Amino acid sequence: MAKGYVIARAIVTNPTAWAVYAEKSSAAIKVYGGNPIVRGGRCEVAEGEGRARNVVIEFESFEKARSYANSSEYAEARKEREHAGVLDIVVVEGA
Repeated sequence: MAKGYVIARAIVTNPTAWAVYAEKSSAAIKVYGGNPIVRGGRCEVAEGEGRARNVVIEFESFEKARSYANSSEYAEARKEREHAGVLDIVVVEGA
C-alpha cells in the first residue's frame, strides 16, 4: 500500500501562538500514526515561490493522512493557528 504524506508550507507571523498550534497538531499527528520527517529546519528556494517553514509528515496510507488533516483533533489545533501565520497544506499519495 502506498504511503500518505501531509505537506505544509508556512509563514509564521506570531511565534508564541504558533507554538501552541504546533503542540496541539503534534498530539493529533500521534493519534493518526504520523511521523514528521521534515519539520522546519534550513531551506533554500531553488525555483518558484518558497516559504520559510516546511513540514512533511508521513502516514501509513493516503487515507490516514487525509483522516489526520480532516480530523476534529487537528481542527482544534487549527483554531490556535488562525492568527499565528499562513499555511498551505496538501495531502499526497507517495511511494
